[in-house]
Amino acid sequence: MINKRLLIKNLLAHNDENSFYDKKRKINISEKEGKAKFLKHVCALSNSNPKNNSFIVIGVEDDDNEIIGVDFFDDSKIQNLINAYLTNPPIVQYENIPFPHLPNHKVVGLVTIRANNKITSLRKNIWKYYGGAVFFRDGSISMPKAFDIKIEDVNSKIVESIENHAQNNIEYTLNGVFDFLNSRKDYNPKYLVFKEYFVVCWAGQKKAVKNNIYYSRVDIELINEQVRLFFSTLDEVSISITEDSFNIIEYVHLGLQNSYNYYPLEETIISFKDNASYHINTTLLFEPPQYDRKILHHIYNSNNAIIEKLRKGLTLTPTEEEDLKNLPGSYLICYLNNFPEALNKLYRAKIYLKSHKLEVYLIYKETLRILRKVKYN
Repeated sequence: MINKRLLIKNLLAHNDENSFYDKKRKINISEKEGKAKFLKHVCALSNSNPKNNSFIVIGVEDDDNEIIGVDFFDDSKIQNLINAYLTNPPIVQYENIPFPHLPNHKVVGLVTIRANNKITSLRKNIWKYYGGAVFFRDGSISMPKAFDIKIEDVNSKIVESIENHAQNNIEYTLNGVFDFLNSRKDYNPKYLVFKEYFVVCWAGQKKAVKNNIYYSRVDIELINEQVRLFFSTLDEVSISITEDSFNIIEYVHLGLQNSYNYYPLEETIISFKDNASYHINTTLLFEPPQYDRKILHHIYNSNNAIIEKLRKGLTLTPTEEEDLKNLPGSYLICYLNNFPEALNKLYRAKIYLKSHKLEVYLIYKETLRILRKVKYN
């Protein structure tokens, strides 16, 4: 089993970006330009490495390889994005890799790309790239090239060596358990062993809501691979454990005018097999709450007025400050109730919320996470 933290270190130590790996400070697939660039790099790496895995490491400074980290990214539907925009799409996996020196909410993103031995191309236009375009790696750059280019398998032995040097062992596993127990000791950390092989550590702040048990500030890591499977500071999460599975249901707290409920968002089942393999299956459970359109029109216009005041640098009233905390969620509800322009309003609000108050910006990011899960399902 590959220790993904060691794999990242080995990739960063292997010269600079090349034809089998790329590194990014961050990516943003919620915007058209960021999505297009990400798809271009996936396409190029897949075409340039038909016989071996290729990688994108996210959260690293380009100049000196300093590991700065990015926010935890749990979009289990990223393969849906790849399938929607690429012809002959590769298998793409995004994993969140914790590093001891990073804050708890920061990880390094690792994108693993497995080619399908066919030429991958853009299925349709996106940003400035045209449908039908084919990209390859030219050194450290993803470039458009012709279909009939001859692909030489020059990376398989190098990648195999890097992966072999990242194999896990008992020392790394024990150190990973102790690191987790020490770093999350404020949230009742535990470890579990599945099938006498897989070591899972998890922690969470337990709370009761209307006779139901939920956890917040949940952190779940597969220690064997040094992969963070789940992390949240805001969610309400229910957890159930069997002898061969770890089951998670996320709930979101949504509502209007001081009337809120918990809605199931997504179920994640991590199943551990006897043959030293595991499988993660996610199912979207979310059914958006429906509201009277007159009420939504009022809230939608109020949100627009608050953002306009922030844009002009005006001071918000105490009531508006409270409404601001609900603004991302209420824009989301409007969008899910057939107010299509509410989505653009939500995106445009980012710059004002980020500069106004950290608490509101964290709520905004959580709202986008919910939207991303719903949108790509």
